[in-house]
Amino acid sequence: MENTKQFLKKIGINEVSSDYKSDKRFGDGGQYRFEVPGIQSPKTMEALLEESIKQGIFIHRVTQTKGIMMLSDDEIKQMVNLAIGYGCELFLSVGPRATYDTSATVHTKEGSRIGYRLRGYDNLVYAIEDVKRACRLGVRGILLYDEGLLFVLNKMRQDGELPENVHFKLSAHAGHSNPASAKLLESQGLNSLNPVRDLQIPMIGAIRDACNLAIDLHTENPKSTGGFIRHYEVPQFIKVASPVYLKTGGSVAANHNWDTTQKEAIARIKQVVLVKRIIDEYYPDAVVSPAKSDDLSTPE
Repeated sequence: MENTKQFLKKIGINEVSSDYKSDKRFGDGGQYRFEVPGIQSPKTMEALLEESIKQGIFIHRVTQTKGIMMLSDDEIKQMVNLAIGYGCELFLSVGPRATYDTSATVHTKEGSRIGYRLRGYDNLVYAIEDVKRACRLGVRGILLYDEGLLFVLNKMRQDGELPENVHFKLSAHAGHSNPASAKLLESQGLNSLNPVRDLQIPMIGAIRDACNLAIDLHTENPKSTGGFIRHYEVPQFIKVASPVYLKTGGSVAANHNWDTTQKEAIARIKQVVLVKRIIDEYYPDAVVSPAKSDDLSTPE
């Protein structure tokens, strides 16, 4: 095993100790940011942001998960304007995915391993068109589920076919959970990685040590992905995974594509407030990214 470990070390993949701490930061000096996923419409986003202002807590990233193709141009423009006015990131997810196309396999127990990836040439084209549309309407954050799509979109960004400041984030539904995967994805232009939701703290530390991209960690989960809540681990998330997005409010939803209501959006903010209380009590020195930071990939 020692020879294997030495080779891994040579290529930048290290075994980390139980007291590992990250000294990496966001460009604005912050260790952590708040992200609220599953916000599917302008009305829900508006309710979320209004409640965050009332509670005196800033949400750095709002993420929609049902798919760009599920929104009209007017709805996307409304969400873009809300994000610009508030000063946060807006990430829209790619619409085409195996669960939306004609695949029968993906709905079986064995076939579910396909996840939300793309099947065939045509669906790859459709997914690229989905992303191009969002970018034309001002979106600068895209949630992906397929590594091959990341490869193509990064090439397009490099060649000027997409805005150079668009950021790509890979979902936990892609199933990545080790440092080698993180390095591979970073080499393909990924800006933000959401590893699988149930990783132990040392596992997260090994991923952080191997890469420089932002890591997105669920502080809680919908029932469909286990429903477990990790609020008391959040101080360790920050110490080990910085720079990290704390994905909060998921326990309000039943599943990834849940149509969050305005009332549930307010409940999601309550979850953020509860997480912030844990940080303030158990890691008061943790540095949050400033509100409306220039380092955020806000819409244009």
